[in-house]
Amino acid sequence: MSVIVLASASGSPGVSTTAVGLALSWPRPVLLLEADPTGGSAVLAGYLRGLVTPAGSVIDLAQALHGGDLLAALAGASMPLPGSTASLVPAVGSHGQARSLVPLWEPLAAALRSLEETGQDVIVDAGRLGLFASPDPLIDAADLALLVARTDLVSVLRARSWAHTLAERFARAGAAGNVGLLTVGPPDPFRPREIATVLALPVVASVAWDPASAAVYSRGAPPPGASWLERLTRRDGWADAPLQRSLRAAHSAITGTIRATTEHLNPSAVGRPT
Repeated sequence: MSVIVLASASGSPGVSTTAVGLALSWPRPVLLLEADPTGGSAVLAGYLRGLVTPAGSVIDLAQALHGGDLLAALAGASMPLPGSTASLVPAVGSHGQARSLVPLWEPLAAALRSLEETGQDVIVDAGRLGLFASPDPLIDAADLALLVARTDLVSVLRARSWAHTLAERFARAGAAGNVGLLTVGPPDPFRPREIATVLALPVVASVAWDPASAAVYSRGAPPPGASWLERLTRRDGWADAPLQRSLRAAHSAITGTIRATTEHLNPSAVGRPT
């Protein structure tokens, strides 16, 4: 069981789209937790097009702190995402509820750890860093925290300060290997190696710039159809789309990084599932 947190320094580099894409393509059970305190579920409004009424949301978890059972609330607030092994806990409905989230994040980090017995991984969409009620305890407790950034100069420069801040935080906690970068877009103008040098963090994974496929996750668009060549060779155009291939590669890179870090810190953990 692993907890993976995605966050951004500023703007909209693709955190939510990447988070839902990873969750829906994850090969084992995974919980997608929308922890962005700004309010509004990107999955409910985007991928599910506002057609699904959720059983609960993150605010139910906050209410469970007052004498309730946080694990039971977590199960009650989650909903399955059709056609996948993923489930979702939607974000709060309004930024006005953010104050209720402040005392939630630390006990929730501990509760998520208890999901290890179920073999369920967790992907957290933490939104933009530095906001009021940002889920810092979830970030600090992550097996892998990924700062998401695009590959253009503006995005890289905006990410630099937060990259250094995160690197220092994890290093002080003795978990320097638990933080890295996830880039979105083509290596233009900067390649992953150059971005890693500038931000002084390793690029764990890169997600392809594929707007047609990204629209499936961000606004519930139908998957792009197969080309005539793909139909001729009986290939699945959606499965072979650049975004889909990069998400599968990102999963392998993420789990490989977590495994390597775990084995480095605890050699006795070699061979255990992550």
